[in-house]
Amino acid sequence: MKTVAQLLAGKPTEIWTIDATQPVLVAIKYMAEKNIGALLVTDQDQLSGIISERDYARKVILQGRSSRETAISEIMSTHIISVGPDDTIDTCMELMTKHDIRHLPVLERDKLIGVLSIGDLVRATIADQQQTIEQLSGYIMS
Repeated sequence: MKTVAQLLAGKPTEIWTIDATQPVLVAIKYMAEKNIGALLVTDQDQLSGIISERDYARKVILQGRSSRETAISEIMSTHIISVGPDDTIDTCMELMTKHDIRHLPVLERDKLIGVLSIGDLVRATIADQQQTIEQLSGYIMS
Protein backbone atom coordinates (compact mmCIF):
# COMPACT_ATOMS: atom_id res chain seq x y z
CA MET A 1 0.00 0.00 0.00
CA LYS A 2 1.23 3.45 -0.91
CA THR A 3 2.20 6.02 1.67
CA VAL A 4 1.06 9.62 1.85
CA ALA A 5 4.54 10.73 0.74
CA GLN A 6 4.30 8.57 -2.39
CA LEU A 7 0.87 9.96 -3.17
CA LEU A 8 2.02 13.57 -2.67
CA ALA A 9 4.98 12.97 -5.00
CA GLY A 10 2.53 12.45 -7.86
CA LYS A 11 0.51 15.60 -7.16
CA PRO A 12 1.16 19.26 -7.97
CA THR A 13 3.07 20.92 -5.15
CA GLU A 14 0.78 23.93 -4.67
CA ILE A 15 -1.05 24.10 -1.37
CA TRP A 16 -3.98 26.51 -1.45
CA THR A 17 -4.31 28.44 1.82
CA ILE A 18 -6.16 31.50 3.02
CA ASP A 19 -5.95 33.81 6.03
CA ALA A 20 -8.65 33.42 8.69
CA THR A 21 -9.43 37.15 8.70
CA GLN A 22 -10.62 37.17 5.08
CA PRO A 23 -14.36 37.26 4.37
CA VAL A 24 -15.99 33.95 3.46
CA LEU A 25 -16.81 35.33 0.00
CA VAL A 26 -13.09 35.55 -0.79
CA ALA A 27 -12.65 31.88 0.16
CA ILE A 28 -15.61 30.76 -1.95
CA LYS A 29 -14.33 32.70 -4.98
CA TYR A 30 -10.84 31.24 -4.46
CA MET A 31 -12.21 27.69 -4.25
CA ALA A 32 -14.21 28.22 -7.43
CA GLU A 33 -11.18 29.67 -9.23
CA LYS A 34 -8.97 26.73 -8.22
CA ASN A 35 -11.78 24.16 -8.66
CA ILE A 36 -11.28 22.80 -5.14
CA GLY A 37 -13.71 21.99 -2.33
CA ALA A 38 -11.72 23.25 0.65
CA LEU A 39 -8.98 25.64 1.68
CA LEU A 40 -6.52 25.29 4.49
CA VAL A 41 -6.67 28.28 6.82
CA THR A 42 -3.38 29.63 8.12
CA ASP A 43 -2.38 32.17 10.70
CA GLN A 44 1.21 33.36 10.34
CA ASP A 45 2.09 30.25 8.30
CA GLN A 46 0.62 27.90 10.91
CA LEU A 47 -2.37 25.70 10.08
CA SER A 48 -5.29 26.95 12.15
CA GLY A 49 -8.30 25.42 10.39
CA ILE A 50 -9.99 24.36 7.20
CA ILE A 51 -12.93 25.89 5.36
CA SER A 52 -14.97 23.78 2.98
CA GLU A 53 -17.97 24.18 0.76
CA ARG A 54 -19.83 22.20 3.43
CA ASP A 55 -18.93 24.81 6.08
CA TYR A 56 -20.19 27.53 3.76
CA ALA A 57 -23.48 25.79 3.05
CA ARG A 58 -24.21 24.90 6.67
CA LYS A 59 -22.80 27.89 8.52
CA VAL A 60 -23.48 30.77 6.14
CA ILE A 61 -26.25 29.93 3.66
CA LEU A 62 -28.51 27.94 6.00
CA GLN A 63 -28.06 30.45 8.82
CA GLY A 64 -28.78 33.46 6.60
CA ARG A 65 -25.38 35.03 7.19
CA SER A 66 -23.57 37.32 4.76
CA SER A 67 -20.61 35.93 2.81
CA ARG A 68 -19.18 39.43 2.57
CA GLU A 69 -19.45 40.22 6.27
CA THR A 70 -18.63 36.85 7.86
CA ALA A 71 -14.95 36.16 8.50
CA ILE A 72 -13.54 32.75 7.67
CA SER A 73 -12.51 32.39 11.32
CA GLU A 74 -16.20 32.43 12.30
CA ILE A 75 -17.14 29.34 10.30
CA MET A 76 -13.96 27.34 9.68
CA SER A 77 -13.46 23.92 11.22
CA THR A 78 -10.74 24.11 13.86
CA HIS A 79 -10.69 20.45 14.89
CA ILE A 80 -8.12 19.43 12.30
CA ILE A 81 -7.54 15.77 11.50
CA SER A 82 -4.18 15.40 9.76
CA VAL A 83 -1.76 12.75 8.62
CA GLY A 84 1.99 12.46 8.17
CA PRO A 85 4.02 11.45 5.15
CA ASP A 86 4.58 7.90 6.44
CA ASP A 87 0.90 7.13 6.94
CA THR A 88 -0.77 4.78 4.46
CA ILE A 89 -3.67 5.40 2.14
CA ASP A 90 -5.68 2.91 4.22
CA THR A 91 -5.06 5.03 7.32
CA CYS A 92 -6.23 8.12 5.44
CA MET A 93 -9.40 6.38 4.25
CA GLU A 94 -10.16 5.17 7.77
CA LEU A 95 -9.74 8.69 9.19
CA MET A 96 -11.90 10.27 6.50
CA THR A 97 -14.63 7.69 7.02
CA LYS A 98 -14.52 7.85 10.82
CA HIS A 99 -14.61 11.66 10.95
CA ASP A 100 -16.80 12.20 7.86
CA ILE A 101 -14.29 14.52 6.20
CA ARG A 102 -13.13 14.92 2.61
CA HIS A 103 -9.74 16.62 3.03
CA LEU A 104 -6.66 15.74 5.07
CA PRO A 105 -3.81 18.17 5.64
CA VAL A 106 -0.41 16.50 5.62
CA LEU A 107 1.97 17.71 8.32
CA GLU A 108 5.61 16.90 8.84
CA ARG A 109 6.97 18.17 12.16
CA ASP A 110 4.05 20.63 12.37
CA LYS A 111 4.87 22.01 8.91
CA LEU A 112 2.17 21.84 6.25
CA ILE A 113 3.52 19.87 3.29
CA GLY A 114 0.37 18.97 1.39
CA VAL A 115 -3.30 18.10 1.42
CA LEU A 116 -5.13 15.01 0.24
CA SER A 117 -8.72 14.86 -0.92
CA ILE A 118 -11.02 11.87 -0.95
CA GLY A 119 -10.64 11.92 -4.75
CA ASP A 120 -6.86 11.55 -4.44
CA LEU A 121 -7.32 8.50 -2.24
CA VAL A 122 -9.96 6.89 -4.43
CA ARG A 123 -7.78 7.33 -7.54
CA ALA A 124 -4.79 5.78 -5.74
CA THR A 125 -6.88 2.86 -4.48
CA ILE A 126 -8.25 2.17 -7.97
CA ALA A 127 -4.74 2.31 -9.44
CA ASP A 128 -3.47 -0.16 -6.80
CA GLN A 129 -6.38 -2.51 -7.50
CA GLN A 130 -5.78 -2.29 -11.25
CA GLN A 131 -2.12 -3.14 -10.73
CA THR A 132 -3.08 -6.16 -8.61
CA ILE A 133 -5.54 -7.34 -11.26
CA GLU A 134 -2.88 -7.05 -13.97
CA GLN A 135 -0.37 -8.97 -11.86
CA LEU A 136 -2.87 -11.74 -11.14
CA SER A 137 -3.88 -11.91 -14.79
CA GLY A 138 -0.22 -12.19 -15.78
CA TYR A 139 0.30 -14.95 -13.25
CA ILE A 140 -2.74 -16.89 -14.46
CA MET A 141 -1.74 -16.53 -18.13
CA SER A 142 1.84 -17.74 -17.56
